[in-house]
Amino acid sequence: MKTAAPMNVHLTLRVNGEEQQVSFAPYKTLLEVLREDMNLTGTKHGCELGECGACAVLVEGVPVLSCLALALDCEGRAIETVEGLASGGKLHPLQAAFADLGGAQCGYCTPGILMTAKALLEKDPNQQIDESIEEAARTMQESKR
Repeated sequence: MKTAAPMNVHLTLRVNGEEQQVSFAPYKTLLEVLREDMNLTGTKHGCELGECGACAVLVEGVPVLSCLALALDCEGRAIETVEGLASGGKLHPLQAAFADLGGAQCGYCTPGILMTAKALLEKDPNQQIDESIEEAARTMQESKR
């Protein structure tokens, strides 16, 4: 006996300051909806276990591992991806610093690092480097719970 495929949900997501109508299967993660349904491929698909952080985006200014978050739960919430960092053709200062100082390495996890760093700096612009690293690790661990 076959079971019916789940019906798509239709809702509005606010991504990078713009509200967009989107239709997707209710079981899809935020990562899948961003990449597959909204064509925002800057957020990377890494481990799917919430271990690597490559998929980090900001939801209401807080880093969230998008591979662990259901897109349904993000309706009505502000979502920011790496595509939303640059403004008017000008790189965000974090993006410029990564480019200038060679911080990108291979670049795969850079979007997740940039988004987490942005959230940390907005929370406390005077935070020291060691504190920022500890806070980033703590934030990522808490988002897996």
